[in-house]
Amino acid sequence: MFLCLAAFLLTLPVQAEVQYLTTAQFKEKVFDYTKNRDWNYVGKRPAIIDFYTTWCGPCKRLAPIMETLSEKYKGKVIFYKVDTERERELAGLFNISSIPQVLYIPMYGKPQILVGLYPQEQIEEIIQQFLLKPAEKTKK
Repeated sequence: MFLCLAAFLLTLPVQAEVQYLTTAQFKEKVFDYTKNRDWNYVGKRPAIIDFYTTWCGPCKRLAPIMETLSEKYKGKVIFYKVDTERERELAGLFNISSIPQVLYIPMYGKPQILVGLYPQEQIEEIIQQFLLKPAEKTKK
């Protein structure tokens, strides 16, 4: 029975689309800042959080890039979006004053945040060097 369950779980699709996060979901899936003072990422894979608003032009240009990358790095990196106008508490937590801002969260260590619209190639380089390479080193 256990083998059947394990086989079934392996057939489930790995979520590739960008997931929208509320403050409550952030606390559950990323970091509960109400319980911990020091950063403690609780995710199972490295993550990227795109802080945006619906009216922001550069944010709208970043969205399809994130969709493409979420498909390319499916099963390796989790992609999230946070609407800073709806989730003001999260925006305040990260001192979001300009958008877009993208938070890169490695499995270990502190996250890094970048302000502005970056080309897809540069985002991929950040994913490879900052999110995936450190995880490979810790496996060895």
